[in-house]
Amino acid sequence: MKLSLCMIVKNEAATLPKCLSSVRKVVNEMVVLDTGSIDRTPNIAQQLGAKVHHFKWSNDFSAARNAALKYVTGDWILVLDADETLTPAIVPQMREAIARDEYLLINLVRHEVGAEQSPYSLVSRLFRNHPDIRFDRPYHALVDDSVSAILTKEPHWQVGYLPGVALLHVGYQKSAIAQNNKYAKAATAMEGFLATHPDDPYVCSKLGALYVETGKITQGMELLRHGITAVEENYDILYELHYHLGIAYSRLQKSPQAISHYQAAIKLPIYPMLKLGAYNNLGNLLKAAGDLNGAKTAYATTLKIDPTFVVGHYNLAMIFKALGLFTDAIACYQNAIGLNPNYAEAYQNLGVVLLKIGNHQDSLTAFRKAIALHERYNPEEANRLRQGLREMELM
Repeated sequence: MKLSLCMIVKNEAATLPKCLSSVRKVVNEMVVLDTGSIDRTPNIAQQLGAKVHHFKWSNDFSAARNAALKYVTGDWILVLDADETLTPAIVPQMREAIARDEYLLINLVRHEVGAEQSPYSLVSRLFRNHPDIRFDRPYHALVDDSVSAILTKEPHWQVGYLPGVALLHVGYQKSAIAQNNKYAKAATAMEGFLATHPDDPYVCSKLGALYVETGKITQGMELLRHGITAVEENYDILYELHYHLGIAYSRLQKSPQAISHYQAAIKLPIYPMLKLGAYNNLGNLLKAAGDLNGAKTAYATTLKIDPTFVVGHYNLAMIFKALGLFTDAIACYQNAIGLNPNYAEAYQNLGVVLLKIGNHQDSLTAFRKAIALHERYNPEEANRLRQGLREMELM
């Protein structure tokens, strides 16, 4: 079973080597469509073994992606962006899945590295080289609509997903968004699409969320509410609509409404890892409202879903600390530090709890580690913590 990588790129010299290196021994061919790079992107792709083709950019991601598909010769197609990498652990599952006869498309779990919201998403990036599969939408291009049409005509096919994280994505980090002017590009493309597809729940979700993120909260909420009325039985999109309405109401400091939307989101029958953001945000709101037991349940659920969810360990530790359950708090802070050794706030709060139970020596060690980390990332907090310790005569 021949597997092809298919990509569109533009000025990706910084990220492309890591991306291609993650898949070059997994796929049988690498097809890269360059849409007008002025850096070394095409040369880098060729040096790493990719077949490079060229396409004039037309402000339409679907047009470019569909053009790239024409050059693919494999039985299956893996679509990546330059700021994504394939995880080695998923490769055996992926090989097994594409060897089966029933799948038309296989959804992949993507970890949004550094994203302040939704740490995981499900993306339709691995599919059979079927002549009727094509991308739609000028931004957030998807093959899902064409796949749904094929399933109606050819019902013997199935859509599956691979459990476990398949892709790592760094494009939602604030620095990457700012550098590539992503918000402005996305808004322009989606607004054009919305003008001719006003009842499309997917674009309502994506554009509504973008409006909320960029401060146009009223506009965003209108779109998100409209999406809920327009969506049918697509639970993944419905989840996103409720989730982003939860964020919007939180921004407006309307906690009861935000809680209601997060609760609606987590009740939906979708892949559990996708619910981490809603459970975590729900926990934050319940904690702020004084419902510590409700918050504890929400945070504990995030860790049942994903034991490596660092923020979940930290947030649960904060609840245990507030409840006076110091032994449990210490264990959770240590879990968070074990997963992220640079977690200054975890060291700092670990120091507080150790001090409360009278363990001054280990407390001071934790505080010193917190100060050292804050010096690198937040010097003002390092000074504030150091001054506080001096006032308590601990330093």
